[in-house]
Amino acid sequence: MRSLRQLGKKVLATTMALLLLATPSYMSSADAAPMGKGPNPGKNDVELRVMGTTDIHTHLHNYDYYKDAETDEFGLAKTATLIKQAREEAANTMLFDNGDLIQGNPLGDYKAKVNPLQPGEVHPVFQAMGLLDYDAATLGNHEFNYGLDFLDTVLEGAPFPYVSANVFYDDGQKNDKYYVKPYEIMKKKFKDKKGTNQVVRVGVTGVVTPQIMQWDKAHLDGKLVTKDIVQSVEKVIPQMKKDGADIIIVLAHSGIGDTEYVEMAENATYQLTKLDGVDAIVTGHNHLNFPGDFKDLPGVNQEKGTINGVPVVMPGSWGNNLGIMDLTLSRVKGDWKVVDSASKLMPIFSKEHGSLVDADQDIIDAIKEAHEGTVEYVRTAVGTTTADIHSYFALVQDDPSIQIVTNAQKWYINKQLQGTVDENTPVLSAGAPFKAGGRNGASYYTYIPQGEIAIKNVADLYLYPNTVATVKVTGADVKEWLEMSAGQFNQIDSSNTGEQSLVNTNFPTYNYDVIDGVTYEIDVTEPAKYDRDGNVINENANRIKNLSYDGQPIDVNQEFIVVTNNYRASGNFPGVRNNTGVEMYPDENRQVIIDYIVEQGEIDPSADGNWTFSTVGTSVNVSFDSSPNAVDALPENGKIQYAGPSANGFGKYLLQLD
Repeated sequence: MRSLRQLGKKVLATTMALLLLATPSYMSSADAAPMGKGPNPGKNDVELRVMGTTDIHTHLHNYDYYKDAETDEFGLAKTATLIKQAREEAANTMLFDNGDLIQGNPLGDYKAKVNPLQPGEVHPVFQAMGLLDYDAATLGNHEFNYGLDFLDTVLEGAPFPYVSANVFYDDGQKNDKYYVKPYEIMKKKFKDKKGTNQVVRVGVTGVVTPQIMQWDKAHLDGKLVTKDIVQSVEKVIPQMKKDGADIIIVLAHSGIGDTEYVEMAENATYQLTKLDGVDAIVTGHNHLNFPGDFKDLPGVNQEKGTINGVPVVMPGSWGNNLGIMDLTLSRVKGDWKVVDSASKLMPIFSKEHGSLVDADQDIIDAIKEAHEGTVEYVRTAVGTTTADIHSYFALVQDDPSIQIVTNAQKWYINKQLQGTVDENTPVLSAGAPFKAGGRNGASYYTYIPQGEIAIKNVADLYLYPNTVATVKVTGADVKEWLEMSAGQFNQIDSSNTGEQSLVNTNFPTYNYDVIDGVTYEIDVTEPAKYDRDGNVINENANRIKNLSYDGQPIDVNQEFIVVTNNYRASGNFPGVRNNTGVEMYPDENRQVIIDYIVEQGEIDPSADGNWTFSTVGTSVNVSFDSSPNAVDALPENGKIQYAGPSANGFGKYLLQLD
């Protein structure tokens, strides 16, 4: 008997151990579904797959309109293939979009400005999404970029409901009339694990960054108002519960943010995860990924894809990922509860394997007319240039390819600052040479010939989909910013008559910021103050000489607004990191360049020569590499001379520093 009892104990222990091993490692005792309750524990659970897209920005076709070529790296036509695959894998699915849908590439502009959407016409985004059976969507900040009349026309053709709990009509008093529905309750029939139909009422609400009132003031002032994201969701949760919502999903067009609650914050998803009643969140706006990014935030479980125990997914941008949250719903005391979850991203492309899915032909066919019209549009001229625009010498002299960017940025911000407290603050503008050879090869330079400029040419001027940003800094910060940029150059020995290479090839050219609006010299006989990561390596180095504003030595205490991009403004660049204020704007830098060229009609790309190298001496032999084609663009002053072929297909050039 004793041996049988001992055997029984061993069997029980082994069984329990196996059960523990079978339990996913991410499940804690608090996460696990209740066991042993009811006649068939777990058999009536519902497995619900929630899919999300965000920040599509009218990238419907897998086509890069700036390069005028197909791409494998983005496009809803590719995401659509993942959506169909994900549906095949799950018995119960829902699909939501998180906003920033109708603006962001030339197709969006084409339907807003070139071939404007007409009343009763369905926007191409809905021609595509209508084929994919979306359940609901919320508004992104870029939905408002073309004005309310246009947005109203767009939304009339939406094949699914729009929800937003923090955007209201401005009636001058209570401001309690919602622009779109604050939430939707959807009665769904889902199959449980036994295959039996179960009715679940899914509530969905949405929010958008309150800063739309700042970014699109011209369109929205006196028409709409926004309220705090967290307070708005907190307000509608009891109403949604009263109306029968079993579970609540929030579509948050707001970045994840951080642990500190700030009223009217732009990025507040982290705070939403702390609200009772929120069961899952699709977030976006930042164009980042979750799971993946935000590893250092407390309460983040990367493996499970939760923040403070709430399932969250942030699926990148432009359709490059499909967000998936697999939720397990169980009845607890008669109410449906999310008792387990797993979030993940499904990408359409990887650097290692390239394209992971084919484009969905149904989507391609649905948007064919708008796509072809957009291609024709980007191939047409938006202005003319009175001279060639190139970046062959962008690292060694003030350059036209940077000058156009900085001019356009300053033009844009001056408009934005009109009527604000910063209207009279001096504005400077920072730009960098993105295409300047280096590791990308001897053909990696901007070249736009004199004459017509097409929209697609702007890709040569500004490669990245950055958005405009400003930082408020002092004159002392401007100097440190330029000291960091001057790390682009090797130190030159003025007593050495041998050949010396000027350009530090380990320094990224996109970190070589030229700041227009001030004048200065760069003394390359001094050592660099910072390394490529912004760490001080020579405390007393002073490469930036004669830094002046408005013809006078710069006041180190004077306040400036410097226009840049969201990448630089949110980074740790010397000078930038001491800022006393950062403003993010909704428009892409390259779209600003397009708008600037359109308004100007004809542009003179001549650089204004606001910076030069300090004189070193006639006996110093300084060289640098550039495209062999640069030999046809040598400056008339004779300071740059072609010396012959260099390695890897480059040409070698000599620079006089006298």
